[in-house]
Amino acid sequence: MANLVAIVGRPNVGKSTLFNRLTQSRQAIVNEEAGTTRDRQYGKVEWLTKEFSLVDTGGWVVNSDDIFEAEINKQVKIAIDEADVILFVVDVQNGLTDLDMDVARILRRSRKPVLVVANKADNFGLHNDAAEFYAIGLGDPICISAINGSCTGDLLDRILAVMPEEKPMEVEEELPRIAIVGRPNAGKSSLVNAFIDEERNIVTDIAGTTRDSIYTRYDKFGLNFYLVDTAGIRKKGKVNEDLEYYSVIRSIRAIENSDVCVLMIDATRGIEGQDLNIFSLIQKNKKGLVVCVNKWDLVEDKNQKVISTFTNAIRERLAPFTDFPILFISAVTKQRIFKVLETVQQVYENRKRRIPTAKLNEVMLPIIENYPPPAWKGKYIKIKYVTQLPATSIPSFAFFCNLPQWVKEPYKRFLENKLRENWNFTGTPINIFIREK
Repeated sequence: MANLVAIVGRPNVGKSTLFNRLTQSRQAIVNEEAGTTRDRQYGKVEWLTKEFSLVDTGGWVVNSDDIFEAEINKQVKIAIDEADVILFVVDVQNGLTDLDMDVARILRRSRKPVLVVANKADNFGLHNDAAEFYAIGLGDPICISAINGSCTGDLLDRILAVMPEEKPMEVEEELPRIAIVGRPNAGKSSLVNAFIDEERNIVTDIAGTTRDSIYTRYDKFGLNFYLVDTAGIRKKGKVNEDLEYYSVIRSIRAIENSDVCVLMIDATRGIEGQDLNIFSLIQKNKKGLVVCVNKWDLVEDKNQKVISTFTNAIRERLAPFTDFPILFISAVTKQRIFKVLETVQQVYENRKRRIPTAKLNEVMLPIIENYPPPAWKGKYIKIKYVTQLPATSIPSFAFFCNLPQWVKEPYKRFLENKLRENWNFTGTPINIFIREK
């Protein structure tokens, strides 16, 4: 299970710039104005042979210092609860502020590894100014410049040095792990309760190796899998926490620990920005997907036209990945909830599907011959052989050809679509690799 690292600190110290630098992306919007980051950003970081998840805890939009402090404390506390390592970002050029000291007070009480990151040390002359951050009482400040990347490699080395060991999950690996995810009030808890309320004797709670992964074993009607705990299943300690942030950071954990995700959408509200955020987490982690439109009992007009409109709208918003099942359910009346379980099982089987090499070549090579990759500068690309790669988490196919570098993304999508037309890979992502023969 991947470790989670949270970036905390007061506004405008460069958290989003650091996030973009470490994830090698331009995902987070960077601006001089405080409070630019409103949506919580999530990404993967690879360093040496390790991979971990990174979350940027920006998004403090405020009117006064009092609200400011309350909001920051609230977010820092959630980050402390959920993260394995905390990066406390401070600004060398502005120096130590009262707000930094307030955040530091909370961090000192935590038992999590905290690294003080002295950002904006754009030249070595500013490194001496970082000495004042020893007053925080959280160890040596690490001087970096997120904007030009100076010393960020040293920071990554330090993160790996203090990061707790990833423990293998103590669950039966061959059983599917299903996460019910979605924004608050989409009906996640109701669906889980609908699954496990009857015949409780065959439902057991298996605590995961970390305190934030609870597996509930579901074993009836010929189905056998684990439900992975997510934001809605467990009671939250305090009701005044930032629910949106809490749900996203918990969803990260649940999604990473699962094989198939059930994304719950509220039929009365339609698909919203938060749903798209959670969908992007599912995609980044390459997990199977089943979309459930919940609270269907509250929709008055349920004719086929409404269902088609709803289905098309969801597929358009989640494009280009559109090959996933959409179910219209009600967790309260238990309408079609068994269909959810059957569909989840089918998506899991699709994810594990293996196609014999002979069959793959028999079907795919004639298609490729009729629709070959476009020629590049007068050179013709010939794909001679295709095979499915063994021991991969999702179906992965290697196409061997003479000029792999000239096979572009649109043609890879064409190959993926043809694979999906000929074999059932509904709900699961597919990897396409073009290799030199």
